[in-house]
Amino acid sequence: MNRRVARIKSVQALYQVEMTGVSAEEAIEATLEKEEEGNDFLLQLVKGTLENQKEIDGLLDSVLEHWTLSRLSRVDRAILRLCVYEMKYVEDVPVNVSINEAIDLAKGFNAEEEAGKFVNGVASKIASILENE
Repeated sequence: MNRRVARIKSVQALYQVEMTGVSAEEAIEATLEKEEEGNDFLLQLVKGTLENQKEIDGLLDSVLEHWTLSRLSRVDRAILRLCVYEMKYVEDVPVNVSINEAIDLAKGFNAEEEAGKFVNGVASKIASILENE
């Protein structure tokens, strides 16, 4: 499984955890096709995002203008949480790659044209904050 597929499955798993309250492992398992195995990157993304969700949500809340985190769609929340986790905690992925992947995820999961622009704006603001830490 390549990293792009792992990110797609991570968004699906994070969405499922929020919707149903299942464990990270159960959510990951539900995203896998028959005979498909997860990988360390997928597990790291899902578990890491969930373990650091309070801090991630605090960052997101600090940059959302005229929005609240609860007002975002669950898919957009999952994408942004994943992106922030990657930018802040995954050292072998450049920040611009995390942002570009999040934009692609938003375009892929959303029917709205503006989703990619919205994710780009939020992620770029957080990248600026993290750069100054």
